Amino acid sequence: MLPLYTQTEATEPLMLPDSIQRQKFAEAVDRLMNLDVQEVMNGLTEQIIWIAVKCVVALLFYLVGRWMIRRLMRLLDHLFEKKGVDDTLRPFIRNTASILLIIVLILIVVQTLGVNVTSLIAIFSAATLAIGMALSGTAQNFAGGVMILFVKPYRVGDYITAQGQSGTVQEIKLFSTVITTVDNQTIYIPNNVIATGIIDNYSTATTRRNDWSIALAYGDDVETARRVIIALFEADTRILKEPAPVVWVSALDNSCVRLTVRAWVQNSDLWDVFFEYNERFYVELPKAGLHFPFPQLDIHVKNDKNA
Repeated sequence: MLPLYTQTEATEPLMLPDSIQRQKFAEAVDRLMNLDVQEVMNGLTEQIIWIAVKCVVALLFYLVGRWMIRRLMRLLDHLFEKKGVDDTLRPFIRNTASILLIIVLILIVVQTLGVNVTSLIAIFSAATLAIGMALSGTAQNFAGGVMILFVKPYRVGDYITAQGQSGTVQEIKLFSTVITTVDNQTIYIPNNVIATGIIDNYSTATTRRNDWSIALAYGDDVETARRVIIALFEADTRILKEPAPVVWVSALDNSCVRLTVRAWVQNSDLWDVFFEYNERFYVELPKAGLHFPFPQLDIHVKNDKNA
C-alpha cells in the first residue's frame, strides 16, 4: 500500500498521520483547559496600558510640536519684517518651511508609536517617486514657482497680464500665482505656464503714456484743436512736462481728420487721466468751434432716360 504522506530529508511532512494529528489536537485541548485566564487578562491589561501610554505621549508630542511650529512661523514672520524680505518671497518660504516641519513632526509621532521610521521613509520615498511621476505637471508648477521667485518678472502688488488674464498679483503660491481682476475675481494661474509664457507687467515703470485718437471734421482747424488740448494739459499737474504732450495728425480717413494725442503721467494716474480726458475732449473741443464727424453715406440717384 502506498504511504499516506511523503517525507524528504530535512523537510517537514506534507501531511501528518492521523495518530500525530490526534496527539497534537489533544495537546492543544489540554493547554486550553489549563489556560490561566488571570494571567492572560493581566498580560492583555499591560499591553492596553502600554499602548495607551504611547498614544498619550505621541499626542503630547504632536500638540507640543504644533505649538512650536506656530511659534517658529511667527518668529519667521518677525524676522522677515526685521530683514525687509520681499513680500513675494515671504509666503513661499513660510509655506515650504511649514510643510517640512510638519513632515518632521509626523515622523517623530510615528516613531513614538513604535513604527519603524526607516521602513516608513523608504515606503514614503517610493510613494513620492510614483506620485511625482504621476503628477509631473505639479512638479513643473513648483519649479516654475521657484523660477519666478528668483527671476522676479513680477512681485506681489504688481498689475500684470498673463495667459489672457489681467489683474493684481495677490500671492505667489507653491504651484500657482493668485491674481485679482479689476472686478474682484480671483484667478489662479499655474506657475509652469506663467513662468514660460509672455508676461506684461504694468507696474515696473513709474510713468506711462496715455494715447487718445480724436476724429475732426474736414475743414476744422487742426491748430485750434492742438492749442485747446495743450492748454488743457498745461493746466493739469498730473500731466508731466517731460516728455512733453504732443498732438499729431495721424491719418486722413474717409470722413475725418484723425488726431493722435499723447501725454505722460504717473503710473497711478494712468486710467483716471485717460477716462477723464475722454469726456473733457468731448466737452471742450466743440466750444472752440470744432466738430466730431460721424460716418455718413451719400447716395446719388441718376435718372436713366432710356429705362
